[in-house]
Order: sequence, then structure tokens, then C-alpha cells
Amino acid sequence: MLLFRYVAAHYLKYIVVILFALVFFMVGFDFIQVAKDLPDSANLILIYVVFKAFFAVDMMLPLSLVFAMIATKIQMIRTNALVALYALGYTKTDLLRPFVVVSGALIVLYIGLHTTAFARADEYANNIRSTSQFFKPTNHLFFTYQDQYIYFGRLDPLKERAYDIRIFGVEKGDLRFVVMADEARYKHGYWHIDEAKRITKPELLSLSGEGARMTQERGLKLLKDFRPKILDQVYEGKVNYTIIDAIDAMRLLQDQNVNLDRIKSALYRMFVHPLFVPALIVILFFFVPASPRFLNLSLFSFGAILATLTVWALLFMMIELSNNKTIPSEAGVVMPVVLLTLIAVWIWNQNRLQARRA
Repeated sequence: MLLFRYVAAHYLKYIVVILFALVFFMVGFDFIQVAKDLPDSANLILIYVVFKAFFAVDMMLPLSLVFAMIATKIQMIRTNALVALYALGYTKTDLLRPFVVVSGALIVLYIGLHTTAFARADEYANNIRSTSQFFKPTNHLFFTYQDQYIYFGRLDPLKERAYDIRIFGVEKGDLRFVVMADEARYKHGYWHIDEAKRITKPELLSLSGEGARMTQERGLKLLKDFRPKILDQVYEGKVNYTIIDAIDAMRLLQDQNVNLDRIKSALYRMFVHPLFVPALIVILFFFVPASPRFLNLSLFSFGAILATLTVWALLFMMIELSNNKTIPSEAGVVMPVVLLTLIAVWIWNQNRLQARRA
């Protein structure tokens, strides 16, 4: 237990230092680039910086966990603490356990944050820069729902209202009716339309027959559980879902002939992708030498950091390919993390076997 507290304390210290440095650099560099485009309001600028800091934490926390492990191990080697711990009878597995437990706990917390608006921080920041609002209204939204084609001229997710609505009812490929309304509001799980005009087409069109009928309708309810955020995210092709929004979207749209690849990719990115961190920590841990006499530490540190950045960049590239539907999300997000985990488990078992033989 004493060893665990000692290693975990040093590891957490390096996590905080490295994460703060990376976030400060990322936010500062972004602010320099976009300062001229930000609104003339100190409050909005401060909120923009906060949201960008949240986005930077989202991007940099996995890297910080790996970098902090490398820094902690190198510091223990330079001070000969690592050799002393081995001399006291501790094994590599004993030393590895605090890194895996702490990084695993932080990854669970990191995944949990994606159930909140934390997952959409970058979108909110960009909306503030372009429109001075958290939510940017969506224009010309067109989608299908239960054999109906629905058009929203403008959707305001913040106010949970839609304007200039058109609903086209289709039966067996034949247009049966059109409903037109000026406004709809989302309340109690439904979109409510107070007043609407309905144009109904007769079953058979003829010169001597009945023509189209126009009637007034009140109190319409439609699109059960289609929250404004879900409509805005799915039909605009965005990928900044929260975990709850993504699960709700998949549940609601699985029978609506909507391609769910982007939603699956977003879920895998939030649930599966962060798990590469403990796997990479295990892999790198066993390649770190026990003493500076066995290897040039500066060269090793450079190589370990370069390897970490390379793996992170490759995983990020695979995620982007999955978001753009170039490759299946299972192949782009899940498979690389599974491969890294299998390699980490194999290396761990190999070292345990060697320790037993010794």
C-alpha cells in the first residue's frame, strides 16, 4: 500500500503539470488565431476560453496520462528510486499497478464527463465565435419519420422551437397530404403545433372529381422523444454527441431508415477509444530500463514520446475516417484499441512468466 501511494502521488503530480501545460498551450494558440473574430464582450470571450479549455482537456487528457507515466518512471530512474524499490523485493507488476489503476480511474471519469455538455464544448465555443450564442440555429432541416417527410425551415435548439414547418404524408409512394405550420415547440416529449393548415389530396385525381381539400387543424403532436438536440446533431451530420444523446438517437432512429454509422462512431470514440491509454502505458512501462546505465534516458524519452504521439495520431486518423464513413467504425475505432490491449496483455504475461522463472 505504501508503494502504491508513493507512485500514485508522483504520477498524479505529473498528470496535473503536463495536462495544464498542454491545455494552456492549446487554448493560448487558438486564442491568438481567433481573437479578432470573437465578439466584443468580455463575458463571451471568457466563456469561449472556458469551453476551449474543456475541449483541450478532452483532447489532451489521454496523452497526458501516458506522458505522465513516462515522466514518473524517468524521474524514479534518475533518482535511483526504481533500483531501490527492486532491491526491496518489489516486482515490475507491483510498480505498474498504480499507473494502471490511476489511469483507469481517470479514464472512467473522462468517459463519464461525456454524458454531460462537456462533450459539446468545442461546438459551443465555435458557436460563440460565429453567432455569439451557445446554440446555433439550424436552417433547412429535412428528414423522414414513419413514412412522413418533415421540413423545418429553422430549428432553434436553445429555445426548443422550430419555424416554417412542412409535413408531407406519403402512402405507398403516393403523396396523400401536406401539413403547413408557422411554429412548433418541443414539450413533454412531443413537438406541439397549435395551428396548422392541412391540404389533403383525393385518392383519384380527375377533372370532374373532387379536388384537394384544405382544412384547419389544432393541437397536433408529432415526433415523440425527438429532442431538438437529437434532430440538430443527427440530421446535420455532427459528431459532438453526449453519450446520452447518442444512445437516445440510436434507439429512436434504428427503424427510421437513417444511417447510424456516425452515431456508432461517436459512441465508440467516447467508450472504446480512451481505453488505449492503459494499454499503451503497459506496453511502454516494460520497455523503460531500470537504470540509466543501460540506456540513454534522453533518447529513450524522446522515442517514447514520439511513439505515443504516433499511436495517438493514427487512432485519431482512424476515428476521422470512421466519422466520414470511409471505413466501418468497428474497424476504425474498436479494432486498433483491441489490438493494443491484446499486445499489452501479452507483454504483461510474458514479464510475469519471466519473473516467476527468475
